Amino acid sequence: MYNMITWLLTYINIQNKIIIYLMHLLMGKSLTRLAYDEPVNKPYRQLQVDALPIIEVRQKLCYQDLLEQYALEHGKPLKPVKRRKNSRVHIPENLTCPVCDAPHQYLYDNTGGRGQYWCKVCDCHFNQKNHYDKTTIFKCPHCAKPLDKIKSRKDFYIYKCRHDDCPFYQRHLSSMSKADKQRFLECPHEFKVRYIFREFTFDFKPLQSSSPVRSSVDLTRIHASQHVLGLILTYHVNYGLSSRKTAALMQDVHGVSVTHQTVLNYAEAVAKLVKPFVDHYPYELSDSFCGDETYIRVGGRWHYLFFFFDAVKKIILADDVSPNRDTLSAVKAIDQVLLKLRNIPEHLCFIVDGNPIYILAQHFFAQHGIHFDIHQVIGLTNEDPVSTEYRPLKQIIERLNRTFKGYYRFTNGFGSGDGAVAHVTLFVAYFNFLRPHAKLEQKVPVMIPDLIQLPHMPARWTKLIELAQHFIMQQQTQQA
Repeated sequence: MYNMITWLLTYINIQNKIIIYLMHLLMGKSLTRLAYDEPVNKPYRQLQVDALPIIEVRQKLCYQDLLEQYALEHGKPLKPVKRRKNSRVHIPENLTCPVCDAPHQYLYDNTGGRGQYWCKVCDCHFNQKNHYDKTTIFKCPHCAKPLDKIKSRKDFYIYKCRHDDCPFYQRHLSSMSKADKQRFLECPHEFKVRYIFREFTFDFKPLQSSSPVRSSVDLTRIHASQHVLGLILTYHVNYGLSSRKTAALMQDVHGVSVTHQTVLNYAEAVAKLVKPFVDHYPYELSDSFCGDETYIRVGGRWHYLFFFFDAVKKIILADDVSPNRDTLSAVKAIDQVLLKLRNIPEHLCFIVDGNPIYILAQHFFAQHGIHFDIHQVIGLTNEDPVSTEYRPLKQIIERLNRTFKGYYRFTNGFGSGDGAVAHVTLFVAYFNFLRPHAKLEQKVPVMIPDLIQLPHMPARWTKLIELAQHFIMQQQTQQA
């Protein structure tokens, strides 16, 4: 009897999965919220990020200036290389020195045709494949020897220190147990014992302002009045009502007939209009910045929303929506914060969780001459001094995530990336400029006199739209 019940339960479970699969094929999406339809908790702590390398930038010289300097110091010009008539050595005529650009007349074949050359002008020994051809040299911070490029990935190159006498390598070997050493001899790829650095190659330039983007909906030509537009934004954004409930409320309470698609079109148009104003407003900021990522649903798939927050002023500084939780997304989010700083402080730091993409983002900015510190608060308990000191900031950004989820929950996800960005932009505009904050004695984080003196929220929304329009006009005038 027990075996029969077990078999029937197994059979019913298989039928249930088949039915759900067929419904997904016929309708394009499942009609039930499955237990496994949750964000994937990827174990990102396995990636270990080492300290920044020693970055050596090659100084470019001019051979003509060096020749003039030689003539002044010695009272005679530097003569070109005098080659023997019967010499078998041949210097290519298009070969120049990689340091001073001296032509082939000043180059020696230093190894009898084996590929190494010597410049008589700047005393540089080189060959066409060595590190002198590179503009930047990466050296191990532990042994100060050049790193070797070992792999090429989609967005970065991987460099490794191959020197066996490196203190980093020796320290990791000596810390192994006997069992680990035996395992290391059999499977060395399972252990990370050498210093590794990643040079990022994705096409992103820090501190580059994006140009204002116009929406396909012209708000100056809509049939609704400015007050109706302000009412729609107030219900839809401030009170977190869905587009259908907002349309129904406008009809039942105010007698204004609008469709839910009209509500979405207005929201997207306003979001594109106010985004340049939100991103480039001259904020008065503190020096306490924290960041984190949370999940949102876009097009039936999980995406990631990267928030960075001024914990003292209660201002959202970054709101990047990305389909991936990767280094490029962290770079874009931090870059949004840097754009809002008038001057980058000498001791700038960000408080984040244990995700290593923020350390990799720190390395990316360091390669572009922008330096800041990253303090990681790991886990739910304070296991280290850094987590003990900065845990309050991590809890503040987590509270911001919960506040956003309260406004996001009614959407049940977004149908497109543009809809997700529009919703997040309106939430940030409302949070920074219109929403009173309890920690600020019920004051708005960013106090704009033109908004505060207005009597109600619909008027403040329309005034914010007007300010955003003036900002875009000023930007376009400056670009022209």
